Amino acid sequence: MHDQLATMDAQQLREFAAGLIEHIARKDHELRHKDLKIEQLTHEMAVLKRWKFAARSEQWHGVQGSLLEETIEADLEAIAVELAALGSVERPTVPKEQPKRRPLPAHLPRVEVRHEPEHTMCSCGSALERIGEDVSEKLDYTPGVFHVERHIRGKWACGPCQTLIQAPVPAQVIDKGVPTAGLLAQVLVAKYADHQPLYRQEAIFERAGVAIPRSTLAQWVGACGVQLQPLVDALRAALLERSVLHADETPVAMLMPGKGKTHRAYIWSYSSSAFDALHAVVYDFADSRAGAHPQAFLDGWSGKLVCDDYVGYKALFTNGRTEIGCLAHSRRKFHDLWVNHKSPVAEQALKFFAALYEVERQAHELSSDQRQRLRALQSQPIVDKLHEWLLRERSRATDGTAIAKAIDYSLKRWPALIRFLDDGTVPIDNNWVENRIRPIALGRSNWLFAGSLRAGKRAAAVMSLIQSARLNGHDPYRYLRDVLERLPTQPASRIGELLPHRWAPAPIPS
Repeated sequence: MHDQLATMDAQQLREFAAGLIEHIARKDHELRHKDLKIEQLTHEMAVLKRWKFAARSEQWHGVQGSLLEETIEADLEAIAVELAALGSVERPTVPKEQPKRRPLPAHLPRVEVRHEPEHTMCSCGSALERIGEDVSEKLDYTPGVFHVERHIRGKWACGPCQTLIQAPVPAQVIDKGVPTAGLLAQVLVAKYADHQPLYRQEAIFERAGVAIPRSTLAQWVGACGVQLQPLVDALRAALLERSVLHADETPVAMLMPGKGKTHRAYIWSYSSSAFDALHAVVYDFADSRAGAHPQAFLDGWSGKLVCDDYVGYKALFTNGRTEIGCLAHSRRKFHDLWVNHKSPVAEQALKFFAALYEVERQAHELSSDQRQRLRALQSQPIVDKLHEWLLRERSRATDGTAIAKAIDYSLKRWPALIRFLDDGTVPIDNNWVENRIRPIALGRSNWLFAGSLRAGKRAAAVMSLIQSARLNGHDPYRYLRDVLERLPTQPASRIGELLPHRWAPAPIPS
């Protein structure tokens, strides 16, 4: 380096010094950010520990108490994994109340997995001699069946040079843990696809003859959530490359242990269009319904967003973003009037909507250009007549009546409602994402609430992968099992290969 500096002229030295200063400043910023993150996580862990010791208070009991304990255990483990990844001095200690690991049940079938060196010749030229083996057992699960994998690592020694060689153990999502990727996938799918809380899974496993404390299950869930997050981030990035997106939100209860009550939080859903080659949905958990949340999720994205008339979306429609209205919401106003009051005006409105949806049925399998031409030919005249009819009926309706409100809803949003006519890639309504959010609504009756903001975000992340796998025709269990097996050794630059729309099962060794 000294010799190089000696040969530099004044300009080169100035450029070198500027580059060095910039490098030092960047490293200093990275260190400050890392220290701040460690401080934040350490504080969050301290709060969770206090909640853990208070979880048995009379404020939380029965099912609520069980779900709270599960959440705290999972969050503590997730924070510990994140701190370890940041290079913290040592792995934070988590309160140890769970029992020591028991031997895996003797009655379970065993499958031997042998790990031997590829070569049994030492580098010195002498033949290696097998002098023993190390055996570790992992609990595996395929739907309905437990078995134990016995990993046998032969020990090979070279007498002349006193060298010991063993084949390495494949990397695991949970290092030195007892569960295989298959068991972890089962726990995640049961919790986030079948909506089975961990205390129920604990009971199910116990009936099968395997005792796994729910605290242990929770730690597995927390660790898996952290490991899967980069894949969810990559899925979000792929989604934000699309020009047409759907958005919707649904409320869920979030537990607030410090206040002894629940709080209304929201899961926001973002998905590609039914007409898009990409089949993906990403859920985003937030502690409120504020418009800041979709703003943050869609930061940097420009395109056409299909959504309802919720005011939280309105601030989005600047800087290249276009609002696409939902005709199904407009139709629903008249449908409710017809069902509840048999309104003849509402009945006539439904006939217009039925005609538009009949065109969409015909257009569904067409290309975007063909769909746009069909809409121009058949839908445009219907839309024109519907608009004239709405204006005429509104002039006859009394302000404040139900029919006036239904008509006003459509007229107020008219430009957004008819933008589907100008673009064959744009859908007529937001039903596509409403169907994607349905699993959340089904799960609420089972898991009752999210145990924390971190737990809600973890649930949203895992459900994003599970539902996107389903959209692409994959079995969620098979998908997650394969992903969890490959993730520990998958280069970060190739994480996209594991996304649901690109995933292909790993080849079976011959």
